[in-house]
Amino acid sequence: MALPPDRATDRAKIHLSNYTPKQQEFLNFVLNQYVKQGVDELDDTKISDLLVLKYHAIGDAKKELGDIQTIRNTFIGFQTYLYKKTV
Repeated sequence: MALPPDRATDRAKIHLSNYTPKQQEFLNFVLNQYVKQGVDELDDTKISDLLVLKYHAIGDAKKELGDIQTIRNTFIGFQTYLYKKTV
């Protein structure tokens, strides 16, 4: 059973310290979009839309976050904290 978005994001935010401040800012943005718009915002096909929404251009996002592979790894890797079971 999946947690509601707000509970999942609260749990995931604990792990933000594993990322750089700029990555943390982007991930917080993604989490807020998830809460507002729903789970579809976490689909990896949404990365470019989210980057443009936050940074206005992919080039600007790359200046802040690194190359596309790094951004994608951050985006997908962080999601494990949303769905990780707690004991």
